[in-house]
Amino acid sequence: MKHAFVFPGQGSQHTGMGKAHYESSAFAKKLFEQANEILGFRISDIMFNGTEEDLKQTKVTQPAVFLHSIIAFKSIGEVKPDMVAGHSLGEFSALVANGTLSFEDALRLVSIRAQAMQKACEITPSTMAAVLALADEKVEEICAAVQDETGEIVVPANYNCPGQLVISGTIKGIDIACERLKAAGAKRALVLPVGGAFHSPLMEPAKQELQSAIESTRFHRPVCHIYQNVVAKAVIDNEEIKKNLIDQLTGAVRWTQSVQVMIADGASQFTEIGPGKVLQGLILKIDKNMTVSGHN
Repeated sequence: MKHAFVFPGQGSQHTGMGKAHYESSAFAKKLFEQANEILGFRISDIMFNGTEEDLKQTKVTQPAVFLHSIIAFKSIGEVKPDMVAGHSLGEFSALVANGTLSFEDALRLVSIRAQAMQKACEITPSTMAAVLALADEKVEEICAAVQDETGEIVVPANYNCPGQLVISGTIKGIDIACERLKAAGAKRALVLPVGGAFHSPLMEPAKQELQSAIESTRFHRPVCHIYQNVVAKAVIDNEEIKKNLIDQLTGAVRWTQSVQVMIADGASQFTEIGPGKVLQGLILKIDKNMTVSGHN
């Protein structure tokens, strides 16, 4: 019976996030101020008082979700995870939780990643779409057919839970794929309000920038395995961890598969650490027998 800590990604942000920690804990206040200094702007002000629009900017969202997650993690106390995982951006929070990265180094990497992704989004008009109630294999097949026939990029990006898969690609590619997916029986194929095609080949420029930053960052010996998005299996070797973190920018987030492997490896209790409850809901859709809780 193992306890897994899981960390959310972009999309879990909300106005006022982290404010209660800042006001009630001197340690949390210190981390917020440290983050403000590292980032070069007062992210705490945006988190506490910014509008939804302010928080939606990738360069703000990613450090904000990371920061909230780590402060929530540090406030837990003595409970230690047997395994960790994070959804997309959440992988950086998970790597702090299992001792692989220091808070400062992880925050710098998250900031570089966010800005590099923002720049990549501006190069090619692109987007993502949520596909509901269609088998993963059918979604994969339709994406591949659209790519082959049109030359437009469209790929599966987030395997969130059975019956919920997010695709990513050029605007034209996504539009064509959505029509075909609905015709094939998808309950919905809904274009999402995002600024670009995350977890697709269109993130290649960002991947190159992140790679050089990761390769010059010190990775420590992890205290437990991390189940990484792109391989959906337990990893503890630092060179593998680095490679998977880099590949994640252009590869799919295999969340469904990662949770299934964690359960097969003995996880029966999952605690989502950070803002929101998104992962708790996804885990119960993957296996309704799991015990899930949140700590934010």
